Amino acid sequence: MTSQPTKPQVRPANPRFSSGPCSKYPGWSLDALKNAPLGFSHRAKVGKSRLKQAIDETKALLELPQDYRVAVVPASDTGAVEMCLWSMLGARPVDVFAWEAFSKDWVTDVVKQLKLKDANVYTADYGKLPDLSQANPKHDIVFAWNGTTSGVRVPNGDWIADDREGLTICDATSAVFAQDMAWEKLDVITYSWQKVLGGEAAHGMLILSPKAVERLESFTPDRALPKLFRMTKNGKINEALFEGATINTPSMLCVEDYLAALNWARSVGGQAGMIDRANKNAAALSAWIEKTAWADFLAEEPATRTNTGVCVKITDPDFIAADEQTRYAVCKDLAGLLEKEGVAYDINGYRDAPPGLRIWCGSTVETADIEALCPWLDYAWAQVKATLKKAA
Repeated sequence: MTSQPTKPQVRPANPRFSSGPCSKYPGWSLDALKNAPLGFSHRAKVGKSRLKQAIDETKALLELPQDYRVAVVPASDTGAVEMCLWSMLGARPVDVFAWEAFSKDWVTDVVKQLKLKDANVYTADYGKLPDLSQANPKHDIVFAWNGTTSGVRVPNGDWIADDREGLTICDATSAVFAQDMAWEKLDVITYSWQKVLGGEAAHGMLILSPKAVERLESFTPDRALPKLFRMTKNGKINEALFEGATINTPSMLCVEDYLAALNWARSVGGQAGMIDRANKNAAALSAWIEKTAWADFLAEEPATRTNTGVCVKITDPDFIAADEQTRYAVCKDLAGLLEKEGVAYDINGYRDAPPGLRIWCGSTVETADIEALCPWLDYAWAQVKATLKKAA
């Protein structure tokens, strides 16, 4: 008979492993927001200067090409993606790649909302990537760099042609600041503050290459564009967006929090340091998975496994033999037990994903907390497994 693991004595110092909004950076406190220019217009000198600082520091920390533009936009990563889909698509055929919940949202936008006739959709099941070789360099391409709900990412940008004629529109919200990004292969990059940087929600970041700007200035879509999606004036890019103006009113409190997160990122080595932190966290969880009989990566190929929202599938035979409703219930119980113990919050798998766990290993997480979590995963599984066997 296999012995039951004893209750671990060490708890993670920070049990926040949610995949979004994600944990604040180590040492964060409300004191970081004390200089926020509250009660000022974001169009006033002080507000606009903070927004321009956010843009400039983003560009510097990410080491973006000098001719790329950066803007703060409404409605988080979703808003940033959709303003580009609505404003840019239709000039060429488009290839859309989807392999998890959010990238499938962009398929819905392209096929069912925009109703683009020259759209090719390439999908894959959770845990896999579509055939990226299907990308046509004459077409526009829409994809997520990192699949937040599947734990699957593209391994690199090699599949994107250097001499492509179309645009690449990349939802990179859970990759930017944690993964090496092939900026020169990407024309539109979007992300949100509340992912890798652990910032506050509701604001998105939009990065445009010169090719993307050229598309905006040369192509007028045959559809109505809501005010929130408009990036041009009189046929030219609205340069004010990239100098600190915003389409609607931003929260200066959230802007201050973003600046504090950027300052922290700089203190740990900038982009390289942030990537290193996420890699170490993912390696710690990987070491546990490799020696654990009841759990495995949802991502099938090692090269495609994310270092941020790691998705874990349960491989125990009794679990696999159970019906789907039971499997989802078991995962909910497993995550609930860990939350009750105060060792892990919000690690149940995404609602549309296969039943399992999703553990954020992004840069604001401490490796020691991942290491402290792992014995608790075994302990919690033993408790839930006993219940599962009784039910069977």
